[in-house]
Amino acid sequence: MSTSTTASVSTHILDTSVGRPAEGVAVQLRARSGTAGDWRALGGSATDADGRCKDLPALPEGTTHVRLDFAVEPYFEMSAKKQADAQQDAPANRDSGPAVFFPEVAITFAVVPGEHYHVPLLLNPFGYSVYRGS
Repeated sequence: MSTSTTASVSTHILDTSVGRPAEGVAVQLRARSGTAGDWRALGGSATDADGRCKDLPALPEGTTHVRLDFAVEPYFEMSAKKQADAQQDAPANRDSGPAVFFPEVAITFAVVPGEHYHVPLLLNPFGYSVYRGS
């Protein structure tokens, strides 16, 4: 919850390759004061069945920048295994590239006290998009 002296952050992830929320993605929250300040790890969470992190830590007073680090590679590895198990008799994937092009996603944004920032991540194995939601 934001106060007049702090901002607050929430996020959720939608896997656009399957049209569903991404469950079980680890999310770390970091904050700093000023562009030259050191990043301070505040803690993290993992997305629930709805793709949401409902328990991210509060931002400390004086925070001006926030970084969300999403560990997406384990999520896609698990998804690929589930898909392979479901398609046992299907032809093997002939793509020799990595299963995940972006193994992690780091989103950095500026904040001001008193505002809430909802930052959704739209994700697929070979791309992502973010925006400030409501």
